Amino acid sequence: MHRLSTIAAVLAAALVAFPAHAQAPAFTVGTAKAGPGEKATGYIEVPAGVDPGTRIPVVVVHGARPGPVLAMVAGSHGTEYASIIALEKLIPMLDPAQIAGTVIVLPLVNTASFEEKVPHLNPIDHRNMNRMYPGKPDGTQTERASWAITQQVIAQSDYLIDMHGGDLDESLRPYSYWLKIGNPKIDSVARQMVLAFGLRYIIIADDRPTAAGSSRYLDNTAALRGKPSITVEAGYAGTTTAEDVGVLVRGCLNEMRYLKMLPGEAAPVEHPVWFAKVVTPTSDATGIFYPLVKKNTYVSAGMKLGYVTDYFGKTIYEARAPVAGIVLYICAVPSMKKGNAVVDIGVIAPESP
Repeated sequence: MHRLSTIAAVLAAALVAFPAHAQAPAFTVGTAKAGPGEKATGYIEVPAGVDPGTRIPVVVVHGARPGPVLAMVAGSHGTEYASIIALEKLIPMLDPAQIAGTVIVLPLVNTASFEEKVPHLNPIDHRNMNRMYPGKPDGTQTERASWAITQQVIAQSDYLIDMHGGDLDESLRPYSYWLKIGNPKIDSVARQMVLAFGLRYIIIADDRPTAAGSSRYLDNTAALRGKPSITVEAGYAGTTTAEDVGVLVRGCLNEMRYLKMLPGEAAPVEHPVWFAKVVTPTSDATGIFYPLVKKNTYVSAGMKLGYVTDYFGKTIYEARAPVAGIVLYICAVPSMKKGNAVVDIGVIAPESP
């Protein structure tokens, strides 16, 4: 208990550096406008440009009392279903009468991916909707959508949770990213946020661009603008199990308790497993993939992970682990193209950061 109380005290001290805003008479994102104690739904309208426009669903829960602004975003990859469903289930649970501050919920950013069942990319412009931030007002649909989110969501937020999971072709176990940008104050708060969310496996993400104007991801775009951010992942291969959806819903509510947006206490994860880096070997061949290991298993360096055959059954490539670590996800389908990821291996940090 002493360790948990110490972590809670550190978080409380860190939050002093990010004071709550005075409660605005109304809070607006896109067409969603809510007064204090109100919940509103609407859309962030992304107008047509070099390609068709889109509209991003948004919910604003404007609390009855002053507090910080927390953004929760899912569906940048529209077939990472567990995170999308988690936010859909969370929306009716957010009672503005009980909330201090404001919650911005974007349950589904990439509607075209969701509707067309296209993994990883936006089928309109074939771009990754979590690699184009901060976006451009005159770019393709992905760039314009990223620009709108940067201007309307990131700019108005104090904290951000970017929610993901295993896509249609990924067998993934839950984990999160502690984003480090080299700013001690931001990094300290983000560390407490990732512990508060409650996923035991945590990747130390200190390899993302940190120079001004060099961001690509939603989380580091927010962090480089002074908004502590974390990324969380749960769900695998198109599934929406109660377990995966539940850990994401509970994590969001725990985060709100730690940020003093909801009453009650939430103990941070007690025994986190920290990963110093993630290594992603890719296939040297196109063909049919046969995995030999499962998610959440330990592999030693050189261990055979799976193999690829041609369309006549002849083995043309063997995937082996370049490092020792834990399988965070592995390709979940037989389809394999040269250059595609076979597996993500988390390399355990030698000591807790």
